[in-house]
Amino acid sequence: MNMISKKSRIFIAGHNGMVGSAILKKFKLKGYKNIITINRKKLDLKDQKKVKNFILRIKPELVIIAAAKVGGIFANEKSKGDFIHDNLVIQTNLIESSRAAEVKNLIFLGSSCVYPKFSKQPIKEDYLFSGKLEQTNDAYAVAKLAGYQMCKAYNEQFGTNYITLMPTNIYGPGDNYDSLNSHFFSALLKKIYFAKKRNKKQIEIWGDGKAKRELLFVDDMADACEFFSRKKVKYDLINIGSGKDYSIEYYAKFIMKKLKIKIKIKKNLKYKNGTPRKLLNSNLAKKLGWSSKTNLNDGFQEMFKDFQRSISIN
Repeated sequence: MNMISKKSRIFIAGHNGMVGSAILKKFKLKGYKNIITINRKKLDLKDQKKVKNFILRIKPELVIIAAAKVGGIFANEKSKGDFIHDNLVIQTNLIESSRAAEVKNLIFLGSSCVYPKFSKQPIKEDYLFSGKLEQTNDAYAVAKLAGYQMCKAYNEQFGTNYITLMPTNIYGPGDNYDSLNSHFFSALLKKIYFAKKRNKKQIEIWGDGKAKRELLFVDDMADACEFFSRKKVKYDLINIGSGKDYSIEYYAKFIMKKLKIKIKIKKNLKYKNGTPRKLLNSNLAKKLGWSSKTNLNDGFQEMFKDFQRSISIN
């Protein structure tokens, strides 16, 4: 990646989402003076011509693709067509428009769900394409794999510096707390919070609760983006994780402890567990000088404050 300075023109796509807003905040805190954003009412990222014209006009030195259609296991399984179409179109428009505008530096955000369902653990970057995907989110994963492959191919053909950062499950302020379409950790928080409010005796979780997940605080993801925007690396793909994973049941009990509530966990075995375990090997990122800084306790406190704000507004 060519050196990016505090004066470089940086376009953050998807700056209103959980990850994008954290990236924008991080770059501003670090003193970057020339950050460009645009909301979806002014620019539909699915419109190829408009995206190309916009990138050609602003001529950024770095594009960060945090724009994506995202959701939890339910949303991914029920809306596969939307997930593969929207993500393929958005990322293709942004990557190709960046190439056309001779943007040398680009960071594409992937997802750990691109790795095989029964991958060896912890998951190394080399394990990509080595096995079958988890069926519940295969459409989303294929789109993200295509984005990574496109960046890699452009580097080989056009000499660009387009890298894919592959984060694990992200949580934190700005998350979606919708019961059906959110990620598991924010869904658990909402269930447990309202169970306490309504004096319920139990909460229901999907599957047997044994599936293990690694969590990464959203500000750490943003920090990785800023770090690797300044770092010249020869890698196309870098895992970004915290290095710790726990079972879904553990996370439920952790939240209960934080909210000072003890209720029964009912396991609904009608629903699938998803991938049994998904722990990233982030040794490459560490070797290059980056590691996560936020522990689960501190991250949860920030997320809970945001959750309380969100329910007071709604």
